[in-house]
Amino acid sequence: MEITGRPIEILLVEDNPADVRLTMEILKETKVCNSLTVAADGVEALDLLRRTGRYTHATRPDLILLDLNLPKKDGRQVLAEIKADPGLRLIPVVILTSSKAEEDIAKSYSLYANCYVTKPVDLEQFVKVVKSIEDFWLTIVKLPQGKTP
Repeated sequence: MEITGRPIEILLVEDNPADVRLTMEILKETKVCNSLTVAADGVEALDLLRRTGRYTHATRPDLILLDLNLPKKDGRQVLAEIKADPGLRLIPVVILTSSKAEEDIAKSYSLYANCYVTKPVDLEQFVKVVKSIEDFWLTIVKLPQGKTP
């Protein structure tokens, strides 16, 4: 699937290098045409999304995979800022985190996360989870294009 003849742009906001590498490998294996950008903390993610600092030429993502437990600015704050910004709020945000806490799940949905997925500890299950996210969000769902109306 492609949007307007270009690759699907995914922003992965994750501070764990092992999870970043694994997610990148899983996404490379699939047939869906996509481009992955990684932000290692919440401040970097927001700079990239707002195209500030060194990210003035960053491409707007079509989908955000967001960890909750991040340095500098945690994922809950990042999610709140994304959904409060009229220029960003239509970008689907998938919470992809190790937290199984009901409080985190409820808070994420109250901040308008599009879905909440817990990262499995088991490698095989992690692969299945990332592939299922990609299958659903990049092949089944129709993603918004461009800026907010």
